[in-house]
Amino acid sequence: MAPIRILICDDHPEFRQGLRALLETTADLEVVGEAADGDAALRAAATLQPDVILMDLNMPGLNGVEATRRVVSSSPHIGVVVLSMVHDDDSVFAAMQAGARGYLLKGARKSDIVRAVHAVAEGEAIFSPSIAQRLMRYFAASPRPTPAFAFPELTAREAQILQLMAEHLTNPEIAVRLGLTPKTIRNNVSNIFNKLQVADRAHAIIAARQAGLG
Repeated sequence: MAPIRILICDDHPEFRQGLRALLETTADLEVVGEAADGDAALRAAATLQPDVILMDLNMPGLNGVEATRRVVSSSPHIGVVVLSMVHDDDSVFAAMQAGARGYLLKGARKSDIVRAVHAVAEGEAIFSPSIAQRLMRYFAASPRPTPAFAFPELTAREAQILQLMAEHLTNPEIAVRLGLTPKTIRNNVSNIFNKLQVADRAHAIIAARQAGLG
């Protein structure tokens, strides 16, 4: 199996070097490039077409949020994971709205970063515990419409799977819960993305939780 190709975008050379060294100790991960600012990140993403980008938010020139938005717009198959010191509400939600599929804080353990890279490469969304709690508090405080009528375009099975996605179950976990094959779950998740007109799992979850699911 081909390794997961990673682009590191951060304006601190020492951090990039340390992150590269950390990732390259994992056999199925390959760091294919580095970028020190948002404009360089766009050029590197277009040229290298990595599977996953680890993106800092505070960089010179084009910031990480705008760089994420442009990368996802031009290359939606690239998964962006924010890896930043910043974790205020505005930054978290701006990154999510820009298309980031994950958000980790700098200082995360190697195992958490590696798990995030694998998850996002597989189309999942992943957040550090503190960010996940922030998202849950946000949605808990938000008014929600009645779930039963939120997504009439979905089949009963798709609505059931979306409910489980909103509870942050992974595809394999959903397959076990429903007694279905992983391929069936993947096909249904793809249909959900198309019907909800969202690019990825993170945005499907956001739509579901805003509608009262989860």
